[in-house]
Amino acid sequence: MQNEILKIANDTNFFLKKFINSQKKTELINPMRYGLFSGGKKIRSKILIDIGYLFNIKYSTLIIVGAAVECIHAYSLIHDDLPCMDNDKIRRGKASTHFKYGESTAVLAGNSLLTMAFEILSSNYLKLNDKIKNNLINKISECSGHLGIAGGQFLDLSYEHKMVSKKKILEMEIKKTGKLFSFCCVAPLIIKNKMSEEISFFEKIGEDIGLLFQVADDVIDYKGTSLIAGKKTKKDKKLGKATLISLLGYKNTIKYVHNKNFEIKNRLNKYGPKSTHISSTLDYILNRSK
Repeated sequence: MQNEILKIANDTNFFLKKFINSQKKTELINPMRYGLFSGGKKIRSKILIDIGYLFNIKYSTLIIVGAAVECIHAYSLIHDDLPCMDNDKIRRGKASTHFKYGESTAVLAGNSLLTMAFEILSSNYLKLNDKIKNNLINKISECSGHLGIAGGQFLDLSYEHKMVSKKKILEMEIKKTGKLFSFCCVAPLIIKNKMSEEISFFEKIGEDIGLLFQVADDVIDYKGTSLIAGKKTKKDKKLGKATLISLLGYKNTIKYVHNKNFEIKNRLNKYGPKSTHISSTLDYILNRSK
């Protein structure tokens, strides 16, 4: 598993470096690079490739789509760390982008990475027809804006120090984290021109995978160390964050996500032995906090 993840991360970074090097150099390139190449295991790209494997999609195509996903993810982390958001000075063991380059530069670098994702998906590097490219751009835009990451971050901030229901916490975490995972799960089906029913099936799979990932993050914050997290831990409680842990307690939250993991695997069993790749990745996600 570690070797697979490392290969995907290296291949994704190789493409991103080639793409960003092909662009005209501006004052924002260095802070963009800083936020984009800050480490990270590229778990979203791993999920994308696992689902793509079910449908026999070329690895090189999935790496390019994954590169766009990682641009979106990097933009969201740069913005999440800002003082007006979660106010984190450390990200993945080094200074957050705004702490190194200043707040306004970090905002603009994040915005530029967001738009670079669309450049990648519309570029000639991606050997797909224009209709499929447009569908991919439409879906990743939906998952990144007010219906997805941005909307989830808004809810996350607005729920601080409030009693929030389980339904609302799940809605927030699906938007904040699950929607980008959802894109990773449906992108291969968009590429293959699959029917809307099957796309809806994988949208839900992606949302549930995002929940697993978010809860694993929450567990790391709850009981992990800064060495594991790459940033300060135990901040959720201090900030009064609405999480499943704060609502259900640690043990019940662990039980909830293990049941969810079992449900996802059961739903994917119909794809036969090929689903073992995604199953192993799900276990890896949950074991990150150990």
